[in-house]
Amino acid sequence: MPWLQIRTHATPEYIPQLEDTLLECGAMVVTFEDVNDDPVYEPELNTTPLWNHTKITGLFEADADVDAIRPILETTAKKLDLQLDFKIEILEDKDWEREWMDSYHPIQFGERLWVCPSWREVPDPEAVTLMLDPGLAFGTGTHPTTALCLQWLDSIDCKNKTIIDYGCGSGILGIAGLLLGATNMVGIDIDPQAVEATQANAVRNKIDSTRLEVKRPPYESNLQAEIVVANILAGPLAQLAPTISELVAPGGLLALSGILSSQSQEVIDAYTTWFIIDSITEHEEWVRIVGTKK
Repeated sequence: MPWLQIRTHATPEYIPQLEDTLLECGAMVVTFEDVNDDPVYEPELNTTPLWNHTKITGLFEADADVDAIRPILETTAKKLDLQLDFKIEILEDKDWEREWMDSYHPIQFGERLWVCPSWREVPDPEAVTLMLDPGLAFGTGTHPTTALCLQWLDSIDCKNKTIIDYGCGSGILGIAGLLLGATNMVGIDIDPQAVEATQANAVRNKIDSTRLEVKRPPYESNLQAEIVVANILAGPLAQLAPTISELVAPGGLLALSGILSSQSQEVIDAYTTWFIIDSITEHEEWVRIVGTKK
Protein backbone atom coordinates (compact mmCIF):
# COMPACT_ATOMS: atom_id res chain seq x y z
CA MET A 1 0.00 0.00 0.00
CA PRO A 2 1.15 3.64 -0.41
CA TRP A 3 2.34 5.77 2.49
CA LEU A 4 2.01 9.41 3.50
CA GLN A 5 5.22 11.35 4.01
CA ILE A 6 5.50 14.70 5.79
CA ARG A 7 8.85 16.47 5.80
CA THR A 8 10.44 19.80 6.62
CA HIS A 9 13.87 21.33 7.30
CA ALA A 10 15.13 22.74 10.60
CA THR A 11 18.29 23.37 12.61
CA PRO A 12 19.35 20.83 15.27
CA GLU A 13 17.96 22.59 18.35
CA TYR A 14 14.39 22.30 17.05
CA ILE A 15 14.54 18.68 15.82
CA PRO A 16 13.57 16.97 19.12
CA GLN A 17 10.32 19.00 19.43
CA LEU A 18 9.43 18.38 15.80
CA GLU A 19 10.15 14.68 16.16
CA ASP A 20 7.92 14.46 19.23
CA THR A 21 5.10 16.24 17.39
CA LEU A 22 5.31 13.93 14.37
CA LEU A 23 5.21 10.87 16.62
CA GLU A 24 2.29 12.28 18.60
CA CYS A 25 0.45 12.78 15.30
CA GLY A 26 0.85 9.10 14.49
CA ALA A 27 4.09 8.86 12.50
CA MET A 28 5.24 5.25 12.32
CA VAL A 29 8.86 6.29 11.94
CA VAL A 30 10.80 9.59 11.91
CA THR A 31 14.09 9.94 10.02
CA PHE A 32 16.79 12.62 9.76
CA GLU A 33 18.94 13.46 6.73
CA ASP A 34 21.69 15.91 5.89
CA VAL A 35 20.39 18.73 3.65
CA ASN A 36 23.61 20.48 2.60
CA ASP A 37 26.24 17.72 2.49
CA ASP A 38 27.60 18.84 5.85
CA PRO A 39 28.92 15.60 7.40
CA VAL A 40 29.74 15.16 11.08
CA TYR A 41 33.07 13.34 10.99
CA GLU A 42 34.09 12.87 14.61
CA PRO A 43 31.29 13.26 17.19
CA GLU A 44 31.90 13.28 20.92
CA LEU A 45 31.56 9.91 22.62
CA ASN A 46 27.96 8.98 23.56
CA THR A 47 26.47 11.82 21.48
CA THR A 48 24.30 11.75 18.36
CA PRO A 49 24.84 15.14 16.71
CA LEU A 50 22.63 16.36 13.87
CA TRP A 51 23.60 18.40 10.83
CA ASN A 52 23.39 22.20 10.75
CA HIS A 53 20.50 21.85 8.29
CA THR A 54 18.53 18.68 8.88
CA LYS A 55 15.62 17.24 6.92
CA ILE A 56 13.13 15.57 9.24
CA THR A 57 10.59 13.19 7.73
CA GLY A 58 7.60 11.45 9.29
CA LEU A 59 6.14 8.38 7.61
CA PHE A 60 2.40 7.80 8.13
CA GLU A 61 -0.14 5.28 6.93
CA ALA A 62 -1.85 6.44 3.74
CA ASP A 63 -5.20 7.06 5.46
CA ALA A 64 -3.74 9.44 8.08
CA ASP A 65 -5.91 12.53 8.63
CA VAL A 66 -3.83 15.30 7.03
CA ASP A 67 -6.42 17.95 7.90
CA ALA A 68 -5.97 17.11 11.57
CA ILE A 69 -2.18 16.75 11.46
CA ARG A 70 -1.32 19.97 9.61
CA PRO A 71 -2.65 22.44 12.26
CA ILE A 72 -0.82 20.53 15.03
CA LEU A 73 2.46 20.85 13.14
CA GLU A 74 1.82 24.53 12.42
CA THR A 75 1.07 25.17 16.10
CA THR A 76 4.37 23.55 17.09
CA ALA A 77 6.24 25.67 14.54
CA LYS A 78 4.56 28.81 15.89
CA LYS A 79 5.54 27.94 19.47
CA LEU A 80 9.13 27.51 18.29
CA ASP A 81 8.91 30.80 16.38
CA LEU A 82 9.74 29.06 13.11
CA GLN A 83 8.53 29.57 9.57
CA LEU A 84 8.40 25.99 8.32
CA ASP A 85 7.20 24.58 5.03
CA PHE A 86 5.65 21.15 5.62
CA LYS A 87 5.67 19.12 2.41
CA ILE A 88 3.05 16.35 2.30
CA GLU A 89 3.51 13.63 -0.32
CA ILE A 90 2.16 10.22 -1.21
CA LEU A 91 4.98 7.68 -1.25
CA GLU A 92 4.26 4.68 -3.44
CA ASP A 93 4.92 1.31 -1.89
CA LYS A 94 7.94 -0.70 -3.04
CA ASP A 95 9.71 -3.90 -2.18
CA TRP A 96 12.09 -2.00 0.09
CA GLU A 97 14.14 -5.05 1.03
CA ARG A 98 14.74 -5.89 -2.63
CA GLU A 99 15.59 -2.26 -3.43
CA TRP A 100 18.08 -2.20 -0.55
CA MET A 101 19.68 -5.44 -1.68
CA ASP A 102 19.94 -4.22 -5.28
CA SER A 103 22.04 -1.25 -4.14
CA TYR A 104 24.95 -3.49 -3.05
CA HIS A 105 27.30 -4.93 -5.67
CA PRO A 106 30.59 -6.85 -5.61
CA ILE A 107 33.56 -4.47 -5.33
CA GLN A 108 37.17 -5.16 -6.31
CA PHE A 109 40.07 -3.92 -4.17
CA GLY A 110 43.51 -4.10 -5.71
CA GLU A 111 44.27 -6.99 -8.04
CA ARG A 112 43.07 -10.08 -6.16
CA LEU A 113 40.48 -9.11 -3.55
CA TRP A 114 36.71 -8.82 -3.99
CA VAL A 115 34.04 -8.06 -1.38
CA CYS A 116 30.73 -9.60 -2.38
CA PRO A 117 27.24 -9.65 -0.75
CA SER A 118 25.96 -13.18 -0.19
CA TRP A 119 23.03 -12.72 -2.60
CA ARG A 120 25.30 -11.74 -5.52
CA GLU A 121 27.24 -14.02 -7.84
CA VAL A 122 31.00 -14.01 -7.31
CA PRO A 123 32.48 -12.12 -10.31
CA ASP A 124 35.78 -14.03 -10.49
CA PRO A 125 35.88 -17.59 -9.10
CA GLU A 126 39.69 -17.48 -9.14
CA ALA A 127 39.90 -14.31 -7.06
CA VAL A 128 40.07 -13.95 -3.27
CA THR A 129 36.45 -13.24 -2.34
CA LEU A 130 35.20 -12.02 1.01
CA MET A 131 31.47 -12.63 1.42
CA LEU A 132 30.04 -9.80 3.51
CA ASP A 133 26.51 -8.52 4.04
CA PRO A 134 25.72 -5.06 5.41
CA GLY A 135 24.81 -5.32 9.08
CA LEU A 136 24.91 -3.63 12.47
CA ALA A 137 28.66 -3.02 12.61
CA PHE A 138 30.39 -0.48 10.39
CA GLY A 139 32.44 -1.70 7.45
CA THR A 140 31.31 -3.11 4.12
CA GLY A 141 34.09 -1.77 1.93
CA THR A 142 32.09 1.09 0.46
CA HIS A 143 33.63 3.85 2.60
CA PRO A 144 36.92 5.33 1.30
CA THR A 145 38.77 4.53 4.56
CA THR A 146 37.83 0.84 4.39
CA ALA A 147 38.67 0.74 0.69
CA LEU A 148 42.11 2.23 1.36
CA CYS A 149 42.85 -0.48 3.93
CA LEU A 150 41.59 -3.33 1.72
CA GLN A 151 43.68 -2.11 -1.21
CA TRP A 152 46.73 -2.01 1.04
CA LEU A 153 46.14 -5.53 2.35
CA ASP A 154 45.85 -6.78 -1.22
CA SER A 155 49.19 -5.14 -2.06
CA ILE A 156 51.28 -6.70 0.72
CA ASP A 157 52.36 -10.25 1.56
CA CYS A 158 50.05 -11.54 4.30
CA LYS A 159 51.13 -15.18 4.07
CA ASN A 160 52.02 -16.91 7.33
CA LYS A 161 51.61 -13.70 9.33
CA THR A 162 49.39 -12.65 12.21
CA ILE A 163 47.08 -9.67 11.65
CA ILE A 164 45.45 -7.51 14.32
CA ASP A 165 42.35 -5.56 13.30
CA TYR A 166 42.06 -2.78 15.88
CA GLY A 167 38.51 -1.41 15.99
CA CYS A 168 37.42 -4.36 13.88
CA GLY A 169 33.74 -3.43 13.37
CA SER A 170 32.44 -6.04 10.94
CA GLY A 171 35.84 -7.75 10.88
CA ILE A 172 36.23 -6.99 7.19
CA LEU A 173 39.92 -6.07 7.35
CA GLY A 174 41.10 -8.91 9.55
CA ILE A 175 39.08 -11.49 7.64
CA ALA A 176 40.42 -10.11 4.36
CA GLY A 177 43.92 -10.62 5.75
CA LEU A 178 43.12 -14.25 6.56
CA LEU A 179 41.74 -14.87 3.08
CA LEU A 180 44.89 -13.29 1.63
CA GLY A 181 47.05 -15.79 3.50
CA ALA A 182 47.49 -14.63 7.09
CA THR A 183 47.78 -17.51 9.56
CA ASN A 184 45.58 -16.00 12.25
CA MET A 185 43.77 -12.80 13.16
CA VAL A 186 42.90 -10.98 16.36
CA GLY A 187 40.02 -8.49 16.24
CA ILE A 188 39.72 -5.87 18.98
CA ASP A 189 36.68 -3.65 19.51
CA ILE A 190 34.87 -2.02 22.43
CA ASP A 191 31.45 -2.69 20.86
CA PRO A 192 29.91 -6.11 21.63
CA GLN A 193 27.98 -5.91 18.33
CA ALA A 194 31.31 -5.71 16.51
CA VAL A 195 32.50 -8.86 18.25
CA GLU A 196 29.33 -10.68 17.19
CA ALA A 197 29.49 -9.33 13.62
CA THR A 198 33.14 -10.34 13.18
CA GLN A 199 32.50 -13.86 14.44
CA ALA A 200 29.46 -14.23 12.18
CA ASN A 201 31.37 -12.97 9.13
CA ALA A 202 34.21 -15.38 9.86
CA VAL A 203 31.72 -18.27 9.81
CA ARG A 204 30.19 -16.93 6.57
CA ASN A 205 33.66 -17.00 4.99
CA LYS A 206 34.43 -20.52 6.28
CA ILE A 207 37.26 -19.32 8.51
CA ASP A 208 38.33 -22.01 10.98
CA SER A 209 37.57 -20.77 14.49
CA THR A 210 41.11 -21.63 15.61
CA ARG A 211 42.48 -18.93 13.28
CA LEU A 212 40.43 -16.08 14.70
CA GLU A 213 39.98 -14.45 18.08
CA VAL A 214 37.79 -11.41 18.75
CA LYS A 215 37.99 -9.60 22.06
CA ARG A 216 37.12 -6.41 23.85
CA PRO A 217 39.75 -4.46 25.79
CA PRO A 218 41.59 -5.03 28.05
CA TYR A 219 43.81 -7.65 26.40
CA GLU A 220 47.16 -9.17 27.30
CA SER A 221 50.06 -6.72 27.00
CA ASN A 222 52.33 -9.17 25.13
CA LEU A 223 49.98 -9.39 22.11
CA GLN A 224 51.89 -8.49 18.92
CA ALA A 225 51.52 -9.07 15.17
CA GLU A 226 53.46 -8.56 11.95
CA ILE A 227 50.48 -6.66 10.46
CA VAL A 228 48.24 -4.26 12.37
CA VAL A 229 45.46 -2.21 10.79
CA ALA A 230 43.41 0.40 12.66
CA ASN A 231 40.59 2.10 10.79
CA ILE A 232 38.90 4.30 13.39
CA LEU A 233 39.17 8.11 13.70
CA ALA A 234 42.05 10.58 13.93
CA GLY A 235 41.42 11.63 17.53
CA PRO A 236 41.36 8.11 19.00
CA LEU A 237 44.27 7.04 16.77
CA ALA A 238 46.44 9.84 18.16
CA GLN A 239 45.39 9.18 21.75
CA LEU A 240 45.92 5.43 21.41
CA ALA A 241 49.31 5.68 19.69
CA PRO A 242 51.28 4.01 22.55
CA THR A 243 48.73 1.19 22.84
CA ILE A 244 48.43 0.49 19.10
CA SER A 245 52.20 0.79 18.56
CA GLU A 246 52.82 -1.85 21.21
CA LEU A 247 50.70 -4.30 19.20
CA VAL A 248 53.08 -4.20 16.22
CA ALA A 249 56.05 -6.58 16.27
CA PRO A 250 59.49 -5.08 15.52
CA GLY A 251 59.80 -4.68 11.76
CA GLY A 252 56.05 -5.14 11.41
CA LEU A 253 53.66 -3.02 9.37
CA LEU A 254 50.96 -0.64 10.62
CA ALA A 255 48.17 0.88 8.50
CA LEU A 256 46.09 3.70 9.99
CA SER A 257 42.93 5.11 8.41
CA GLY A 258 39.73 6.94 9.27
CA ILE A 259 41.76 10.14 8.95
CA LEU A 260 40.87 13.28 7.04
CA SER A 261 43.76 14.73 5.03
CA SER A 262 43.70 17.83 7.24
CA GLN A 263 44.27 15.59 10.30
CA SER A 264 47.09 13.46 8.90
CA GLN A 265 50.02 15.39 10.40
CA GLU A 266 48.58 15.10 13.90
CA VAL A 267 48.43 11.32 13.54
CA ILE A 268 51.88 11.08 11.93
CA ASP A 269 53.38 13.08 14.81
CA ALA A 270 51.79 10.70 17.32
CA TYR A 271 53.45 7.62 15.76
CA THR A 272 56.92 8.74 14.62
CA THR A 273 58.47 7.73 17.96
CA TRP A 274 57.86 4.08 17.05
CA PHE A 275 57.52 4.03 13.27
CA ILE A 276 59.20 5.00 10.03
CA ILE A 277 56.39 6.40 7.87
CA ASP A 278 56.46 4.58 4.53
CA SER A 279 53.54 6.12 2.65
CA ILE A 280 50.54 8.44 2.89
CA THR A 281 47.75 7.70 0.43
CA GLU A 282 44.74 9.97 -0.08
CA HIS A 283 41.30 9.13 -1.48
CA GLU A 284 38.28 11.47 -1.40
CA GLU A 285 39.81 13.64 1.38
CA TRP A 286 40.58 10.58 3.53
CA VAL A 287 44.09 9.22 4.03
CA ARG A 288 45.83 5.98 4.88
CA ILE A 289 49.14 6.17 6.71
CA VAL A 290 51.48 3.17 6.56
CA GLY A 291 54.56 2.72 8.72
CA THR A 292 57.20 0.13 9.66
CA LYS A 293 57.98 -0.52 13.34
CA LYS A 294 61.51 0.58 14.25
